[in-house]
Order: sequence, then C-alpha cells, then structure tokens
Amino acid sequence: MGTAQDTWSQTDRAKAAAKLMLGWVALLWVIEAIDLATGHALDPYGIHPRDTDHLIGIAAHPFLHFGFGHVASNSLPLLVLGFIAALGGIRRLLAVSALNIAAVGIGSWLIAPPHTVGAGASGLVFGLFGYVVVRGFVERKPLNAAVGLVIGALWGSTAFLGILPTDSGVGWYAHLIGLVAGVATALFFRRP
Repeated sequence: MGTAQDTWSQTDRAKAAAKLMLGWVALLWVIEAIDLATGHALDPYGIHPRDTDHLIGIAAHPFLHFGFGHVASNSLPLLVLGFIAALGGIRRLLAVSALNIAAVGIGSWLIAPPHTVGAGASGLVFGLFGYVVVRGFVERKPLNAAVGLVIGALWGSTAFLGILPTDSGVGWYAHLIGLVAGVATALFFRRP
C-alpha cells in the first residue's frame, strides 16, 4: 500500500505525462496549420530516401504531416501510447522517442522507395506501441504487463495490418521499423 507521498508523486507524474502529450499533439496540429497556411511549404522537409541534401527529414518527419486527416489519424494513438509510456518517466519517454525517431528516420531514408517524401508520426506511434506492449514483460511488472496486454488486444490487429505492404501510399516500412525499434527500446531501457 502506498503512502500519501507516493500517491501525490503518481498524480504529479500523470499530470506531467498528460501535459507533455497534449502539448506534443497540439504542436503537430499547429505545425500542420502553418504548413497549410504556407501552401504546404513544410512538406519537402520530410524524408527523401537516399538524398543527402534532405537529411533534415530524418529528424523532422514525425512532426510533419500531409494534411489534417493525416495528423488526426496519428493524434489519438500518439496521445494514449505516449501518455502510458510517460507514466514510466518523462526522460525515459523522451529517450525512447528520440531513439525511435532516429531509427525510423534512418531506416526509412535507407529503404523507402525512391522519389517519395515520407512524413508523419505513425512510425513513432508504432514504436510506442511496441515499447508499451513489451515493457511490462521485460521488467516483470504485472501492472505494466497487463497494460501491454490490453493495448495489444485493442490495437494489435491494426498494428499488424499497418506493417504489411498493402497500400502503396502508406509507409509500412516506417511502421515496421518503428515497431522493431519500440521493442528494442523496451529491452534496452528495462529496469532490473
């Protein structure tokens, strides 16, 4: 049974996680509004496969989207999965996210089809999914494992379909790289 201090710190952690993720998602919407207002001037800053003149896309891709529908499709899963991951610590979430963004960015830059531009937070979403589902098992924490099972049950079929090359307009390879990176970060950042 936790003390009042434990409960307070858990409440503070949840508030901080919620504020961070609400701010993060709001930032994505603001960036897309700026993109729309500038005639989609930000779209070229996505990932241009194997083009060394556009390396900025490796870091910028999860903050850029191709329209409000694209942002909307990533917002709820990013908000929920990011919040759950952030409950384990904000610094840890930021480290997991940075490694995932780098893996998806570099991997997509290396293997995406030529003459395409990749953008969107979905690779990060898949990474957070992999991280949240696996984290509890590698740390042997029953509550986190239960949360992982619930998330896996609710979103697993969508995740599976998202890593299949079924739609040429969707960067399934970014989803797959994100998922693998998320599992890897759960293993790498496991607490004894």
